[in-house]
Amino acid sequence: MNIQADQLFKIFGDLTRLRVLTLLSREGELCVCELTYALGEIQPKISRHLALLREAGVVLDRRQGQWIYYRTNPDLPMWTREVITATAQGIVTQSPFNEDLQSLRDMPNRPESACCA
Repeated sequence: MNIQADQLFKIFGDLTRLRVLTLLSREGELCVCELTYALGEIQPKISRHLALLREAGVVLDRRQGQWIYYRTNPDLPMWTREVITATAQGIVTQSPFNEDLQSLRDMPNRPESACCA
């Protein structure tokens, strides 16, 4: 797996994708329903950004029933994973990232292993 630096920073250049990556970095794996709730965005918008992240190889998905879960690709080069982790750690106390994390924590009936059932 190889990703170019300019490609990664273009991904970071979009606030929605940066918010998604911050949550994935902090939480490990999240269902689309968790991401839409935490970011307060509609599902098609989140899915469009997740598709771009998946096509770039930054995230992987898995299907469980009708739900799709996303996580950061563990096969990314080490420097890429370090940049994502360091960025998420550095911005998580800033708005809107801290609100996203709090919204996720406050999500009623948050799925554990079976999403949105």
